[in-house]
Amino acid sequence: MLARRITTYAIKRSFLKRSQQWHIRQRQMSTTTPGANHPSSSHAVVLGGITTELDRIAPRIDLRADQIEILEGPSEFYDTLKRKIKRAKKRIYLSTLYIGKSEHELVSCVREALQQNKGLKVSILTDALRGTRETPEPSCASLLSPLAADYPDQVEIRMYHTPNLTGLRKRFIPRRINEGWGLQHMKLYGIDDEVILSGANLSSDYFTNRQDRYHMFSSKRVADCFARIHYTMCRVSFLLEPRIPSGTYDLVWPENNLAPSPLDDPKSYTTATTELFKPLVAASPSSETPSSSRNTAFNTTIYPLLTIPRSLNNELPALQSLLSTPLPNGSSYLFTAGYFNPHPAITASLLTASSNLQASSESRTPISTTVLTASPWANGFYGSKGVSGMLPPAYTLLSRRFLHAANQTAPGTVTLCEWRRGTVGLMDGWTYHAKGLWLTLPSSAASRTQKTKESSEAMPSLSTGPSVTIIGSSNYTVRSYSLDVEVGAIVVTTDAGLQERLRKEEENLLQYSKVVTEEDLKGGERRVGWRVRVAMWIVRIVGGSL
Repeated sequence: MLARRITTYAIKRSFLKRSQQWHIRQRQMSTTTPGANHPSSSHAVVLGGITTELDRIAPRIDLRADQIEILEGPSEFYDTLKRKIKRAKKRIYLSTLYIGKSEHELVSCVREALQQNKGLKVSILTDALRGTRETPEPSCASLLSPLAADYPDQVEIRMYHTPNLTGLRKRFIPRRINEGWGLQHMKLYGIDDEVILSGANLSSDYFTNRQDRYHMFSSKRVADCFARIHYTMCRVSFLLEPRIPSGTYDLVWPENNLAPSPLDDPKSYTTATTELFKPLVAASPSSETPSSSRNTAFNTTIYPLLTIPRSLNNELPALQSLLSTPLPNGSSYLFTAGYFNPHPAITASLLTASSNLQASSESRTPISTTVLTASPWANGFYGSKGVSGMLPPAYTLLSRRFLHAANQTAPGTVTLCEWRRGTVGLMDGWTYHAKGLWLTLPSSAASRTQKTKESSEAMPSLSTGPSVTIIGSSNYTVRSYSLDVEVGAIVVTTDAGLQERLRKEEENLLQYSKVVTEEDLKGGERRVGWRVRVAMWIVRIVGGSL
């Protein structure tokens, strides 16, 4: 018998071989940008210092700025994804938390590509808990099972299971909340030699009225880099085997997987995955960087980021490095997370970032930090029944605590904004799911914090935009770094065109934001009751996290 089977689910149908480490050159950031203005010398020094530090933390891939396209909203994301999938020639790899159980159009696009190209290989990775949650009703797993059955030589469906939910926890914690103990949370959408990094899952709300971020990299080296992460994670995940009748399946653990099952031996599973992923996110040795190999056509660098629970995390130290970089006067940060509960180390870094002025700065005006998060009326859990309905007020409480700390440690330098576009559940209501960081150097940074809903019309156009951004799946929380599998990238650029596109991305998010104060979050409808506080305490005590 080639695999150990776990439960077979009867569903109502609703209609590597281990990869070798890639070679990535290290080099100093080029300040020669064909067709673009050269950055100032002070900017070049700052960016050079940033890349020097990041070179010690993550692998490095250099590319041209015109190889990065920033998509604006969910409909553009969905249209681009469908178009790319239909034209796929060699490979499609999709890492996501889940695919919506009714996303037949998306699956049809995959079928169309498979029918047109018999050499096309499709690999889909989702989370096992989220992907089977609705069982025995239609689910992500039942949606994908017929695809694997119809194309057995071309399609492979894998489902990651956290090693943190086993034994009595797995037996007694309800399905609706067991995701709080760990998930496959990566969002990688690779088609041939392109890949989209995002925080968006693949379901109708993410295609229509849920705001996220979406960066498409048209680079074989970048696509190969994240493909290695995807396929390695597949080899330490359950395999979905389709069964008869159509829409039924088994989740099995193949004997040629690269680790023992997380349900049988979670400790050995964690040890094995640590060794597997280490080389994939290791910084390249400095000896691999001959100065003669510098290519002045490259004006942008990306650093892949990866978090494996209890194993690896190069995102947190990279983020801390960015937030502690000495900056010139007039610089600013924008940090956003749809679910605002930053890891304590990130909270500390955000609160102290305003003091990171270069020693040579003539003015000692603090660096400004803007934090953007979802208002309760733009939170995906707004109006939910049961425990999940307590999450919006829980995030309100966490935001209030953050603002209180900011007012105590860095008064006047940190601004909290809430994003709202209508009300969840009502006509034209949107939810907010974006996450990331932008670093803007002078001269444009000073006016960004004023771009709120009330004042955006009066804002002058900016001559430049962010030089650094982080894009990916992480919400930057304790659970992101201790329970979930996350992937992302830092982008550093000297290209004025890409900086302008990043500025427009910021503006697209800030146009629906409004500044809130500590007092705004204390009373009236924002008051947080004792039930929410007790629920937050219980989740923490039993090992879960928001």
